[in-house]
Amino acid sequence: MKELESVVVRFSGDSGDGMQLTGTQFSDTTAQMGNDLATFPDYPSEIRAPQGTIAGVSGFQVQFGATEISTPGDDPDVLVAMNPAALKANLPCLKKSGMIIVNSSSFDERGLQKAGYNENPLTSGELNGYQVIPAALKELVLESLKDLELDNKAKIRCKNFYALGITYFLFNRELAPTKEWIKAKFKNNPSVVAANLAALDGGYHFADKGHLAVSTFKVPVAKIEPGTYRQINGNVGTAWGLMQGAESAGLKLFLGSYPITPATDILHELSKYKEFGVKTYQAEDEIAGICSAIGAGFGGAMACTTTSGPGLALKGEAIGLAMIYELPLVIVNVQRGGPSTGLPTKTEQSDLMQAMYGRNGECPVIVIAASRPNDCYHMAYEACRLSVEHMHPVILLTDGYIANGAEPWKLPAADAYRPITPKFVDGKKDPEAPFMSYQRDEKLVREWAVPGMAGYEHRIGGLEKEDITGAVCHDPINHQIMTDLREKKIELVKENIPLQELEGESTGDLLVLSWGGTYGSTHAAVKKAQAEGMKVSLAHVRYIHPFPKNLEEVMGNFKQILIPELNNGQLRDLIRMKFRVETHGLNKVQGLPFKVSELVSEITRLVEGL
Repeated sequence: MKELESVVVRFSGDSGDGMQLTGTQFSDTTAQMGNDLATFPDYPSEIRAPQGTIAGVSGFQVQFGATEISTPGDDPDVLVAMNPAALKANLPCLKKSGMIIVNSSSFDERGLQKAGYNENPLTSGELNGYQVIPAALKELVLESLKDLELDNKAKIRCKNFYALGITYFLFNRELAPTKEWIKAKFKNNPSVVAANLAALDGGYHFADKGHLAVSTFKVPVAKIEPGTYRQINGNVGTAWGLMQGAESAGLKLFLGSYPITPATDILHELSKYKEFGVKTYQAEDEIAGICSAIGAGFGGAMACTTTSGPGLALKGEAIGLAMIYELPLVIVNVQRGGPSTGLPTKTEQSDLMQAMYGRNGECPVIVIAASRPNDCYHMAYEACRLSVEHMHPVILLTDGYIANGAEPWKLPAADAYRPITPKFVDGKKDPEAPFMSYQRDEKLVREWAVPGMAGYEHRIGGLEKEDITGAVCHDPINHQIMTDLREKKIELVKENIPLQELEGESTGDLLVLSWGGTYGSTHAAVKKAQAEGMKVSLAHVRYIHPFPKNLEEVMGNFKQILIPELNNGQLRDLIRMKFRVETHGLNKVQGLPFKVSELVSEITRLVEGL
């Protein structure tokens, strides 16, 4: 048995092979055993890609270890390949001398042809240098389940649990958590419970009986901050953070949304919590989704809508409507590859400019971004807080990588999140005096009057409002005043957000300035560069419009600035426009997150070039 500090495992196969389920079970068990971890599910872009082809390959990667884990890893140490296409798609990124657990049953003439192989890689010598564990899963599963009264097709579907059993033996994982999950998941179908349990045991014993001419591995428990943890992905974290925001504000939560990959799971998750006063409405389209949310906000609810890039485009006019109403509204954009429908299951950061400027007219909104799966909870709360306290729409940017990726999340204390105070009218005004719906306080925030309050009747609509009264006004000077007020209102949000934090020294040779889901990779890369003696620090930006008020000072203390983004340089352009600062960009638009090695290479190049 070898002891490892960390290891990267990738499960890969057809969409119907259950790779996401297999990877999730491996991750859940690993988390319960005390390891830190990060995951990266990778789905095909086509719903029904041809079976057995490269286009249909589905993957799930997890890195787990005894130390802090902030990314799902660069290249896998172990690949579980359920068919030839999975092997072909993933072999180029497998570490040299890495381990391959391969379903040899699928390497028949038809399977090889669909994957584009001219000869069988299991016998051609292509895999020389790798540790190959062939397992004829079809035959092995049928043998393990021969005494069960199920048809062969149903039995073969259990092959993912057989493969999972093999990996559990290799990495000394406990079987009990997955067995309990199987019993709960399929409790209404005892034959399926029995089949999956037998397959899991079968894979474990296949490995245990000495069929593997390789070492087994032990990864010690991670030393992490004491507390109660659960594994969470970004979409679930976002849903719960929205509930926390509504609870802190004493408001009912309303979500009006249209399903769209990869944001749909937020709608699914919130629909489970009716007992907490959560109302979810699955609309017929994106416009109906956001307009229903605006109506709920007008009625005094914590109003939210969720979408991805194409949906944000459709919501543009309605976002402008919420902005001119000056009502609370949280818009969650789970970014994905574009343009158009693009790469719907892949990650990207290309909606930043759309969030900033993708509406007609001068239409400023507050823009913030979550950094990792367990940060989605906090930033969703922040979106609610800023929206309610400033009576203004907030766009929260996440992305497909952190939405679907998972990591341990320490449950916050019950009093960890301070109350949010909505600016409702107090109901004590002079009954003879008209309600001035756009009378503002020192933060330029107007009061929130809900329908049905006698004496607080006011006009609402998309036409320009008169300053203070809120009446419809076409006067050009008033339009200038209102435009300037709304822009200044956003600038004042600076006083209500944290200062920009730094990881590392406050001065140095290079500042890595990142945002959104790149945090895990940039954090790990900067940490590695610092360990090698480089004078590098990290500033990860979560508040983008407005930026933290000390950001310009932070940037000014470094000789060079590197901005890595999963786009062609959108934050870099914003920094140049806002601060007139020249920076270096590192850009990647491949539907994949940054590898730590890519970032370390660029950091080293810039520091050594000084």
